[in-house]
Amino acid sequence: MLNDIFLNISVYYFHILIIIALYFLFLSLGNRYEMLRFSKKPEIFDGPLVSVLIPMRNEEKNAQKCLDSLRNQLYKNYEILVLNDNSTDDTAVILEQIAIEDSRVKIFNGKALPEDWFGKPFALHQLSSHAKGDILLFTDADTVHSPKSISWAVTNMQNLKIDMLSGYIGQVFLTIGEIITVPIMFFLTGLIIPLFLNRVLKVHWFSAAVGQFIAIRHDVFREIGGAEAFKKNITEDIYMSRLVKKKGFSTRFLNICEYVHCRMYDGYRSAIEGIGKNMFDFLGKKSFVMLILFIGVFFFLFFPFLLFIVSLITAGSWLLQLGIVCFLYTLIWLLIFLEQRLNWWYGFLWPFIYLNLLYMSIWLFFRSITGKGFIWKDRKVN
Repeated sequence: MLNDIFLNISVYYFHILIIIALYFLFLSLGNRYEMLRFSKKPEIFDGPLVSVLIPMRNEEKNAQKCLDSLRNQLYKNYEILVLNDNSTDDTAVILEQIAIEDSRVKIFNGKALPEDWFGKPFALHQLSSHAKGDILLFTDADTVHSPKSISWAVTNMQNLKIDMLSGYIGQVFLTIGEIITVPIMFFLTGLIIPLFLNRVLKVHWFSAAVGQFIAIRHDVFREIGGAEAFKKNITEDIYMSRLVKKKGFSTRFLNICEYVHCRMYDGYRSAIEGIGKNMFDFLGKKSFVMLILFIGVFFFLFFPFLLFIVSLITAGSWLLQLGIVCFLYTLIWLLIFLEQRLNWWYGFLWPFIYLNLLYMSIWLFFRSITGKGFIWKDRKVN
């Protein structure tokens, strides 16, 4: 009797696994096609004024590279506004020297952080209040831009007639820890959001953004309430895109890796902290949601790999089905990494990406129920 029950459960389980794997594969292929179909090459090099807004807090290692790349743009009509957000290193010294060399670079000193704001939204709030551009281009201090990055943003916004634009920039990994942690951000378009639904529907849940590169019409940013509308959100990029969509404006998510790149984190621990705080906010800061995430990831993403290894050793009866599932998961991740112009062999590390995600889910769960929160840029966020 028990054997029959187990057999029936096994049949349904493996059918579900194959359906899930096929869904992820078609979602990844569809989103890849969506981004390739609608991405336009840079062709507008003189147009509306663009305000490039960059918050910097203790960025002495990145400030020079970032600003040098932005000062070297082929687009003609732009300004660069930088907020020195109470840095305690030599960021201010570097910024002052660059501002002397280039009149397009304007430096502002950040105010003390109010209790009812998080750091980055408050920095964006201060920067946007000084911006004169028709288009605001938010970017991070650790990014390095090709000479066509601003032109790419203006070209796509105007040709696609959209109000907000974001996407994945090129990621640089120097450690295995970064390789198995940072790609969790690719879940947005690899496993979660069908991008064509963001294009054809007005439902805000299908909108997405990555704060490393966001271009938005200045009047639209004002219409959604500016940064004050998401002042207590860690994932300010996601909430900004959802607010834009809620107000009836259009957003688009494309691939920007040819024009901007960065190394987000300098090792495994900082990657865990950085990606973890974003997951925590994205999941609504709810411990039971993190528990559900752990269960789902374990049984439907990681556990099939363990079963496959066991079946391979024991010549189990489900070896073929498990082999198909693992092949599909490998193919999905190969496509994701190739789309991001990263090493193809990273795709074979997907079991470790999922295992790491399980660890992060547990870590987030206990961070949540204990109220410890996260320390980011020397500030606590809850």
